[in-house]
Amino acid sequence: MSSLTSLKAADTHSVPSRPAGPNNKHSSAKSLRATIGDAFERLHRFLRERQKSTLEELEMDTARKLSDIEHKIQCYSQQLRDVKEGIQILQERLNETGRHDFLEGVAITSERVKGKIHETNLTYEDFPTSKYMGPLQYTIWKSLFQDISPVPAALTLDPITAHQRLILSDDCTIVAYGNLHPQPLQDSPRRFDVEVSVLGAEGFVSGVHYWEVMVSEKTQWMIGVANEAVSRKGSIQIQPSRGFYCIVMHDGNQYSACTEPWTRLNVKSKLEKVGVFLDYPKGLLIFYNADDMSWLYTYREKFTSKVFPYFSPGQSHANGKNVQPLRINTVRL
Repeated sequence: MSSLTSLKAADTHSVPSRPAGPNNKHSSAKSLRATIGDAFERLHRFLRERQKSTLEELEMDTARKLSDIEHKIQCYSQQLRDVKEGIQILQERLNETGRHDFLEGVAITSERVKGKIHETNLTYEDFPTSKYMGPLQYTIWKSLFQDISPVPAALTLDPITAHQRLILSDDCTIVAYGNLHPQPLQDSPRRFDVEVSVLGAEGFVSGVHYWEVMVSEKTQWMIGVANEAVSRKGSIQIQPSRGFYCIVMHDGNQYSACTEPWTRLNVKSKLEKVGVFLDYPKGLLIFYNADDMSWLYTYREKFTSKVFPYFSPGQSHANGKNVQPLRINTVRL
C-alpha cells in the first residue's frame, strides 16, 4: 500500500477501537449538542440581526422618500396656486382692457408664471421598493460568508516538494502528472522522489482550517495532510503511523481512508469536490463531499508537529485515463 501506482482495495471495516464507557458517551453527546446548538444559534442571531437591520434600513429609506415626495407635492401645490393666480389676473385684465392691452398682459403674465413653474417628476422610482425586490436570499447568503469560521483557505502548492513528474500551474493551485520525461529539477530533502506527491506551501501548528480540492473526471488521487517530518524519499507507506492522514480514490470508482488496513468509504456517487477540515487543537481531520457537505471520514489524532496539506494526482496513463489535474478550489467570498 505504498504508492498510488499499486493501490489495492482493502477491508471494508476499520480496526475496532475500545468502546467508550456510558459516562464518556453521555459527556461527548452533551458536548456535541452544545456545539451544534451554538453553531445554529450563531446563524439564527445573524439572520435576526440582518432582518432587523434590513427592516430599519427600509424604514429610513421609506421616511426619506416620503419626505421627498411630500416636498414635491408642496412644490406642485405652489405651482398650481401660481397658475390659478395667473389665470385670475388674465381674467381681470380681459374684463378691464381692450384686446391689444389684454394680449400684452398675457405675455407679461405668462413670463411671470413660467418663472415660478419648475419640472417636478413624481415616479414609481421615488419609492424604495426596487432596492429590496432583488434576490434577497442570495444577498443574505453572500453576506453570511462574512461570519463563516474557518474561512475556506486559499491554499497554494509548494514546488520544492513536488515530484519531478508533477506539473504545477503558474499560480501553484493546480497539479497534474506529466507523461513526459521527468523535469530537470534540483533535488532537495523536501522533494518527493518516488511518490508522485506534493505538499501545500503553508503548514499548520494551530487553529481551525478548511480547504476544498476539485477531483472531477479523475480515476485516481490521494488527499489529506502529512506531518512535516514524513519521509519523502523512496517508496512510502501512506498511513497514520508514517505521518500521513489521507483518503484515496482507487480502481476508478472506489474510495478508502488510508488507515491500517484501509477503510472502505460509503460514497454513493462519484466525488467531484472534496472538503478537508482540520481542527488542530482538537486533533480532528474530517473529509466531506464538498458539493453537499456530506461526511466521508474522520481521523482523530493528537497532532504534535506542523502538518501540511498533501496532494497526489496519481499517474496518468497513455489511454487517457486520469489525465485531469487536482485543483485547489478557491472559494471567493
